[in-house]
Amino acid sequence: MREIDVKTIEQAVRDLCIKANKHLPCKLEKAVRESACNETEEPAAGIMKSLCENLDAARELDIPICQDTGMAVVFAEVGQEVHFTGGSFEEAINNGVGRGYTEGYLRCSVVADPLRRVNTGDNTPAVLHTRIVDGDKVKITVAPKGFGSENMSCLKMLTPSASREDIISYVVSVVEQAGSNPCPPMVLGVGIGGDFEQCALLAKTALCRDAGENNPDEFYCEMEREILERVNRLNIGPQGFGGKTTALWVSVETAPTHIAGLPVAVNVGCHVTRHASVEL
Repeated sequence: MREIDVKTIEQAVRDLCIKANKHLPCKLEKAVRESACNETEEPAAGIMKSLCENLDAARELDIPICQDTGMAVVFAEVGQEVHFTGGSFEEAINNGVGRGYTEGYLRCSVVADPLRRVNTGDNTPAVLHTRIVDGDKVKITVAPKGFGSENMSCLKMLTPSASREDIISYVVSVVEQAGSNPCPPMVLGVGIGGDFEQCALLAKTALCRDAGENNPDEFYCEMEREILERVNRLNIGPQGFGGKTTALWVSVETAPTHIAGLPVAVNVGCHVTRHASVEL
């Protein structure tokens, strides 16, 4: 049994909140810069150039890459041989988020009640997904999620008779309906299978996969490619002004499902779909 003080968890989450909001994952930044080279017509080319300049400015000035520093989504993979000491694991996660957002001067956007709408002041509580895994390590991923893109996300309960084409058409229709609202170019996380809530979680998890990393199943890998190609034919383009780059990447995650159902969820990410991880 390996012991980990929850203060270690708190500090790690604090640092990840700041890192994720200031630095785009390397492979996604590469995709942004490559797309900037591919856009040849104005205003798309100018917008992509501005997005690259924004990334450069954030790095130079040590400030967030987007003013919406998101709701903190935390994925924790906890080894079953780990014993936490010194307090509550969940409290440590939220303390880390609170410190990260206040000490990092990140915008706090969480309200304590969905209808009374009073800001909590430190971006807590986090949305926490904890999974028990083998081993004696703890992997923590912080994925700040802005709501310009989150608000465009959708889930549909298809019937088992739905075809591959039906699924692809649904994903494309979600993007078409979203238009410029999610600050394209987008990153799309697609969940297929499971039940209502697992499908949505699959889609959110898919956004944490590195750009350029395809689904290992060639069937779904090809689906990712086709969705990306068809989305980019919509001519929504950067910030909705038209162009070749409506989406930067598509990730599909799947799970077993019931014989009577076929849930499909689309979690839309903006061009700064952020996440940072550490293993303790």
